[in-house]
Amino acid sequence: MKFPLDKSILPPRVRASLRNDGYEQKEATAVEKLVKRGDVVMELGGGIGFMSTLVATKTRAKSVHAFEANPQLIPYIREVHALNKAAKAQVTHAVLGSEEGEATFYVRPNFLASSLSPMEDDTDEVTQVQVPALDVNKVIADLKPTVLICDIEGAEVDLLPKMDLSALRAVVIETHPQWIGKSGIQTVFRTLDAAGLVFFPRWSHGKVAVFRSDW
Repeated sequence: MKFPLDKSILPPRVRASLRNDGYEQKEATAVEKLVKRGDVVMELGGGIGFMSTLVATKTRAKSVHAFEANPQLIPYIREVHALNKAAKAQVTHAVLGSEEGEATFYVRPNFLASSLSPMEDDTDEVTQVQVPALDVNKVIADLKPTVLICDIEGAEVDLLPKMDLSALRAVVIETHPQWIGKSGIQTVFRTLDAAGLVFFPRWSHGKVAVFRSDW
């Protein structure tokens, strides 16, 4: 995959990881094994466009729909999609939640640390912005996704219980126990289990957990 050189988005560590095929390697391995022909993939947390581009160009998915809250990343993700001819990939600038409106997002110099929540060590370099909020279940009803990819920096513990997960056959989620703790991990697993999505250890690794209804 090709990524435009923007040092504000791709710091040296990320550039080195991309060159060495190590960027999001655990998630990428799981996704390539998991996604089947005709899948509609919903990605929460678009990042630099890596995962949506991978799904669009390296799997037989019908389409992939990424949702990213950080406004600074949206033009870059679209450029990555265009550069890699990822015609099946789309990105929407929005936070997903229980209702439509706006949400406060905290943009930090390290885009990987940007999130919906304030942090104790936030400095003047952190910018609060209002971003569009969409009703997650209206989005699900419209897209009818079969696979969910989720990496939203700890917000998964609040969002997943609000989601209609009944039509999904698989989920790949990067958990964040350092932020959500033991109780948060329990909430994630219980929520997915209640939807018939059972932890699949073979393709899980570390904080990256795979859940399937079809095994």
